[in-house]
Amino acid sequence: QVQLVESGGGLVQAGGSLRLSCLASGSIFSLFSMGWYRQAPGKQRELVATITSGSYTNYADSVKGRFAISRDNAKNTAYLRMNSLKPEDTAVYYCNARSILNGMDYWGKGTLVTVSS
Repeated sequence: QVQLVESGGGLVQAGGSLRLSCLASGSIFSLFSMGWYRQAPGKQRELVATITSGSYTNYADSVKGRFAISRDNAKNTAYLRMNSLKPEDTAVYYCNARSILNGMDYWGKGTLVTVSS
């Protein structure tokens, strides 16, 4: 069982930056691939970025070059650095942990990011 707690969301102007954090507890952090997803009002949840236990990364085309995912296994924390934010990045951002042993998914409760124009 893994518990995930996101932080770092808030209100920012277009062009600004934010860093989201996801603190994991309850299991061995390095046994999980980590990801960030987002859900805008009226839309389905979508992948933003993922990072494997070996730190290989993958990004949605819409955030490539602007967002960076990272992890610190010593701190049981995954991060999402978001630069050059746009109003269309406004969403609730969810942290995901996927076990590399059995593929089970765990989710945080989300943190709201609002980008004003």
